[in-house]
Amino acid sequence: MRIAALVIKRLAWLVPTLAGLVAVVFFISRVIPADPAALLAGETASRAQIELMRQKLGLDRPVIVQLADYYRALLSGDLGTSLFTTRPVWDDLSTRLPATIELTVAAMIITVVLGIPLGVLAALYRNSWIDHLLRVLTVAGLAVASFWLALLLQLFFAMDLRWFPLQARITGFPPPPITGFYVIDAIAEGNLARLGNVLSHLTLPALTLAFPALATVVRFTRAGVLETLQRSFVTYQRAMGIPAGLIVWKYVLRNSLLSTVTQIGLLFAILLAGAVVIETVFQWPGIGAYAFEAILQSDYAAVMGFTVYAGIVFGIVNLMVDVGHAVLDPREAAA
Repeated sequence: MRIAALVIKRLAWLVPTLAGLVAVVFFISRVIPADPAALLAGETASRAQIELMRQKLGLDRPVIVQLADYYRALLSGDLGTSLFTTRPVWDDLSTRLPATIELTVAAMIITVVLGIPLGVLAALYRNSWIDHLLRVLTVAGLAVASFWLALLLQLFFAMDLRWFPLQARITGFPPPPITGFYVIDAIAEGNLARLGNVLSHLTLPALTLAFPALATVVRFTRAGVLETLQRSFVTYQRAMGIPAGLIVWKYVLRNSLLSTVTQIGLLFAILLAGAVVIETVFQWPGIGAYAFEAILQSDYAAVMGFTVYAGIVFGIVNLMVDVGHAVLDPREAAA
């Protein structure tokens, strides 16, 4: 019951938070000097033609009125129409969303599966060569620019060794569009060759996106495990003769993951922001590449649609983090 109350409380806060986020981005998008009406009208358009296009787009009205109209449309599920694709923004996002989710989930799987065990390993062998090596890798993960790492991986693994494809989401025809997620669709189709093709395209962008997140998870897991190892219940269990592996993986790890779970949730922000760069470098047809193109073209409706999508994703992720805290520590649900 406490978890259900926690979920309701967080969902209630999601609505005003999303409304505030939309307002901030809406005003910022109107402050930038680029004029979408002039871009749409063309370089040879006269001032009168540009003004006519501005009236057609509704950009001549006060910003407050434009924001109120956007809120009304948003409540009806209308994200507007892209100025340059001339399609509803919702259709554009729905088409590209599976690609971004697939890439982000793959990066998170790599981050969690590798990050938590490596963090535990670094804590158990504190100040050893293993710990020092992992410390160097984590510092590099936080310091290296994502686009630079992406280019290095492309140069070495795709162009020199030719182990992985250079760009795109698949070579040839995609699997039958059952869910829009190529991995799931290829498995449902039962085509192992196509599944291998999809996974080979997914590997390099997922590794690039996961690298900084992996470094963060390793560092926070290491710190949490080191702190928990100093507690009295660990000393008691050792004195009782409980195997060291059982103590670490069953008792120590659960009491060490609160901060790690928080970071995993927050890392979605890093992955989502990093996806803009990664999808552009790897020509991955996802939401990040769509947002990048929308910003360059001053496509207000597309930028706002991406903002709404990002706000909803962050709200859901934060909700999952709070639920995870409540499961690991029931005292969190009462807070």
